[in-house]
Amino acid sequence: MKQLLAIVLFSAASLLCPAQSKVPPVDKSPMDMSYYPVGYPVLKIQDKATEPILARVIFSRPQRNGRSIFGDLVEFGKLWRLGANEATEVEFFQTVRIGGVRVKKGRYTLYCIPYAEKWTMIINKETDTWGSFKYDESKDLTRLDVPVLKQTEPLESLAMYFEKSASGAYLVIVWDTVRVNLPITF
Repeated sequence: MKQLLAIVLFSAASLLCPAQSKVPPVDKSPMDMSYYPVGYPVLKIQDKATEPILARVIFSRPQRNGRSIFGDLVEFGKLWRLGANEATEVEFFQTVRIGGVRVKKGRYTLYCIPYAEKWTMIINKETDTWGSFKYDESKDLTRLDVPVLKQTEPLESLAMYFEKSASGAYLVIVWDTVRVNLPITF
């Protein structure tokens, strides 16, 4: 009898609760994530991971959509969140070096100031922020200038991924006809 009463009450309560109004639409700049070692979560569940997770980057992927990107949509000499929506975050699972600066294990926001020939990459201690509206330079951990490399084929969506290097890895950032490599030493 108690079970029947509980079922009736639960059913009545669910009829009185309003349904979720509307599922949010798919974002025009979807969020993405890349790992080092590349594909780490899949390798881990397949018992194929040969080294521990060292880094991960979380970013939103804006699209070109026929627009002129660098020097126009993304202005030269102005702070950029490295993507769309939330500011890009990088997480290190062990202490690393970036441009000779020791960066402790943890989460950081990654910004840049793009120029035609170089980007000033910025590792900032503030996290969980949208855009670069609340950027606080006093929370910068390090800055490093990296050269701009030109791509022959334009890339429609911003991409970030890690590539192994002789001393660790590069965080590779590619969009339109531009590529930069942020060196990370493990």
